[in-house]
This record gives sequence, structure tokens and C-alpha cells, in this order.
Amino acid sequence: MLSAKPNPDLNASAHDRVYRGLRSRIMVGEIPPGAALTLRGIGADFGVSMTPAREAVRRLVAEGALSLSSSGRLSTPELSNERIEELAALRSLLEVELASRALPRAHIALIDRLTTINNAVGDMVSNRDAVGYIRTNLEFHRTIYLRAQAPAMLAMAENVWLQLGPTMRALYGRLRRTEPPRYHKLIIAALKSGDEPSLRLAVRSDVTQGLRLLVA
Repeated sequence: MLSAKPNPDLNASAHDRVYRGLRSRIMVGEIPPGAALTLRGIGADFGVSMTPAREAVRRLVAEGALSLSSSGRLSTPELSNERIEELAALRSLLEVELASRALPRAHIALIDRLTTINNAVGDMVSNRDAVGYIRTNLEFHRTIYLRAQAPAMLAMAENVWLQLGPTMRALYGRLRRTEPPRYHKLIIAALKSGDEPSLRLAVRSDVTQGLRLLVA
């Protein structure tokens, strides 16, 4: 009797599912900084064997979303002040440029969509939902940047978000927000009026102001 051969497509699918699921959890701050993870635990969470869990972890370590110590300890990174400042600078450079490129395509449907998302951000703040706040805040920014039609640049911005996810969760707890980010309304107003200098200033302020508190 012939033994069944492993299906590489199924394994690849499982690996991709774990990668995307774990990546999303890290990006929106579901996992705090310095949290220890295990391949066994990841596999159990996603209902897969060690192999796809290991492949997903390898990709996330390469992207800077997870840290693997010389002793084999796997965790979300705890960023130094210098690293936070570097990533904040990257956000400023990338996201200001993405917003500027999106401006010519900022039609009324985009303005309406951003207003709806920003209302959802406000709901998350009112409910003290840290993960929901980070998720809707990133949705607000991604919705703008998709209009830039610059996929390579957006991918770079998302990688920065990924590295900052756990730190953003820690930042949220420090800020004790009671209202949505005030720069969102300025971003929407600048998009609506076609005011590029104001848009660039509002985006730069929005993506860096909070992170500065972590290194103060």
C-alpha cells in the first residue's frame, strides 16, 4: 500500500494563513512588546503543525515583527528609543509622500469614507478599545494611501506599522486618549480642499506626535 504524500500546496496555504493571521495580530497591537511566543503555541492557535508555524515565524523575524534571540527565545520586539525615532522618521517620510500622491485622486467618495472611519476611531477611543483603535487608525491611513497607487511605497509603510504594532499598544495605554487624533480632521479638510502643504503637515504631525511621547 502506497503511503500518502504530503501536499505542498496545503502546507503553503497553512503557512500563508498563519503568516497573515499572526502578522495582523502584531500590527494592530494584540500582542504586547516583549511577549514570548512558541512555535507550539502558534501552531495550536492556528490549528497547524510546527512546519507552517516555523515558516511563518521565519518570515516575520526577517521583517522585524518578531525577535529571535541566540538562545532561541521568540518574542515581539521591545524597541529602543533610537529605534522608535528611526521608525517614526520613516513613517513621516513615507506617509507624507503617499498622502501627497493620493491628493489628486481624493474624490468625494474618499472623503466620505475617511469621515466614516474616523467616526469609528472615535468609537474605539470612547470604548477604551486599544486594539480596535490601532486597527481603525491604520485603516484610516491605508484608505488614503491606496489612492497613491504606489504599492512598493505602501508595502514599506506597512512594514513600519508591523514593527511598531506592539509599541503602539504600549503607547495607547500611556496616552489615555479621550477623543480621536485631532490631526485626522485636518487631513480630511486638506484632502477636501486640495491643500497639499496642509496635508503634508497634518500627516507628518499625526504619524509622529504620539511616538515622540515614548522617547520623551
